[in-house]
Amino acid sequence: MAHIIVFGNEKGGSGKSTSCMHMATALARMGKRVGALDLDLRQKSFTRYMENRLSYGEKNGVTLPTPRFIELPKVDRATLNENENPFDKSLSLAVAELEKDSDFIVIDCPGSHTRLSQVAHSLADTLVTPLNDSFVDFDLLAKVDPDTNKIEGPSVYSEMVWHARQLRAKAGLKPIDWLVLRNRLGAQQMHNKRKVGEALDQLSKRIGFRVAPGFTERVIFRELFPRGMTLLDLRDIGIANMNMSNIAARQEVRDLVHALNLPDVTADF
Repeated sequence: MAHIIVFGNEKGGSGKSTSCMHMATALARMGKRVGALDLDLRQKSFTRYMENRLSYGEKNGVTLPTPRFIELPKVDRATLNENENPFDKSLSLAVAELEKDSDFIVIDCPGSHTRLSQVAHSLADTLVTPLNDSFVDFDLLAKVDPDTNKIEGPSVYSEMVWHARQLRAKAGLKPIDWLVLRNRLGAQQMHNKRKVGEALDQLSKRIGFRVAPGFTERVIFRELFPRGMTLLDLRDIGIANMNMSNIAARQEVRDLVHALNLPDVTADF
């Protein structure tokens, strides 16, 4: 069966779709068979990223390693069994279709709580939660005492992940490997960075996730989106001499691949 990687949290603007696209492309460039789904039915950032990539390749005669992307199939409610949810059925059909010829299935969830997102989390072998490095995003994981910075308990998103873990346990599936990515780590605001890091370390021991550095805020990510390109494609589109910022960003992608610790995967790209 395919290894399912879900990118999710319940807040937009955390770099979720960018991280998802780079991971899916990295796996494809390593020769892995990769399926891809976008569960954000409104914004569709991951969908647009994939569409831009295919359009750029066609216009410029460039063939780039690309995940097999499909949209969720429409479900005729008349075909549903009693009490069967149409979103559950649609996601189940899509995953079954991709599993036929995929080593990995990468799923991008919306930045809000939806039925599709909830079900996808229960399917995750690996869960990646990108967070901006601030207590605004940390609040999705846990409630913090404003005076002492002590963790008072899990918050809404952590509770949803806990529920997904319970469902997997009842089904006899292996536990979710949960990785929290600290995106947009900056060189400044060292005091805030330290406090967020300490809080994440405390919480990781309590509710069971790993922590890794994610992607630094860089202009290159915004520039690549309209063409559907990633940092791994620069040489293929004629950018042979990368500047230091691009080289550092490329290394961040390698570090993400290593941090995920996926089966039979090394950052060989």
